[in-house]
Amino acid sequence: MKLTIHEWKQLFQHIAQRIEEQKDELSELDRAVGDGDHGVTMSIGWQAIVEKMAGYTQEDCGAMCKEIGMAFLNAVGSSVGPLYATAFIRGSVALQGKNELADEDIVQFWLAAVQGIQDRGKAKVGDKTMMDAWLPAMEKLKEARKEGLDLIASLDAAVAAGEEGMKSTADLISQLGRSSRLGERSSGHIDPGAKSACLILSAFTERLKTFQ
Repeated sequence: MKLTIHEWKQLFQHIAQRIEEQKDELSELDRAVGDGDHGVTMSIGWQAIVEKMAGYTQEDCGAMCKEIGMAFLNAVGSSVGPLYATAFIRGSVALQGKNELADEDIVQFWLAAVQGIQDRGKAKVGDKTMMDAWLPAMEKLKEARKEGLDLIASLDAAVAAGEEGMKSTADLISQLGRSSRLGERSSGHIDPGAKSACLILSAFTERLKTFQ
């Protein structure tokens, strides 16, 4: 599979659409463990990405990812802003100078992006954060590629692993962030950040399939 920068933009536009469709659900999840604005926050950030991409006329996928990372950061003041900004900026390194992306470019983008989130936020599996979805998803992505699966099959496996990780957060006690103040009361609720992480990766994969 080869993706043009126009198709690369479409993938992120589709993510923004899915976030918009489910922002109320994300905020509802956040009301149980946080301040109830995760859906709105993610919507604002992803709409800023869409606006930045609309005005981007160069042919460099990496440079564009840096710009949308900064657009997300400037639009979102909460802790998720620096996390996803770091993801896009780290991921951009794998795409620098490229106007067409191969399968391995896409894999390396996601691996670098999620590593950026972990390096910035320091969360690990079991802390009841977005990393309970992102880290298992990336481990499965690497495993699937080593087994020789194609890009779509590898991403499907990653999405499934991320969703399992997201579901596991319902049984966890939050260790980081605002929700950690709730202690045991944070148990019994899916982490909204893990849910939005799954939305991002599943929407990306969903749209990517249409380019086959």
